Amino acid sequence: MTPIRIGTCSWADESLSKLFYPKGTPAGERLAYYAERFDTVEVDSTFYRLPVEEMVARWAERTPDGFVMHVKAFALMTRHPTKLEQLPPDLRGDAPTDDKGRVERPSREFRGEVFDRFRRALEPLREAGKLGGILFQLPPYVVRKPASLDYLTWARGQLGGDEMLVEFRHVSWLEDEARAETLSFLEELRATHVIVDAPRIEGAKNVVPTVPALTSPTAYVRFHGRNADTWNKRGGSAAERFDYLYPREELREWVEPLRELAGEAEHAFALFNNNSSSPRPGAELQRVAQAAYNAYELRGLLDEAGVPASGGLEPVAR
Repeated sequence: MTPIRIGTCSWADESLSKLFYPKGTPAGERLAYYAERFDTVEVDSTFYRLPVEEMVARWAERTPDGFVMHVKAFALMTRHPTKLEQLPPDLRGDAPTDDKGRVERPSREFRGEVFDRFRRALEPLREAGKLGGILFQLPPYVVRKPASLDYLTWARGQLGGDEMLVEFRHVSWLEDEARAETLSFLEELRATHVIVDAPRIEGAKNVVPTVPALTSPTAYVRFHGRNADTWNKRGGSAAERFDYLYPREELREWVEPLRELAGEAEHAFALFNNNSSSPRPGAELQRVAQAAYNAYELRGLLDEAGVPASGGLEPVAR
């Protein structure tokens, strides 16, 4: 079995900054501290702004050999609403906008330039052998239809040799009647199906079922938490939406699926996106960063079951 690499979907969330790092750790030293305890992470800041090569070079310098960074695609690349000010200044004059200052229906040529800048900025990670996949998280209003398939095919071409990790957020992609065709489509694209653990909400269109299937040599699982009360809360923040500490019994549900995935995949990752804080079980006067605490618990459960894993070796509560 390939080892399951365990990590979190950011190293700089507020809960991690307050509760995971030793008090007083400068922001510039946090990634190195994180990388002593985990060997993989997702970068989410790139969803809000295009990365710049100088910053990416610092990420590569602050992490050890063998560390893997997955990078979230910029909003415009995944057809999310994008404010004009999120673009580099020299691109803003060419961007069509709506009356709310959002980029509106940009041409493929314009999007292609954004893809090119994104990829070129990641060269320091690529050169260091530390670049994992590009997380292509689609918005929940992108449904399964020919135009969506066409866009994903085009986008896959824009990413060149980089790995594409596709996370669907509308049920039409993975409901029973479409699931096999969607997975086959990803296989043909040489793209990785992102497996999600999320709330089970009856009738919700923006929650996909958990489908532990491979479409590439990579197994990639994202743990969003199961907070059904806040998932669709109007005006809620990401911290509210993903505010959830997995009980051990829910993490234990994943031991056998991860064992099976590790037996089939060449690379395997489990990333926690529950990004708030909670009272520590059994010591409620202490608080823990949910993502790091659950990553540590999952590592312990996998160790007990004899499933090879890396990351999360130390208790993270402080």
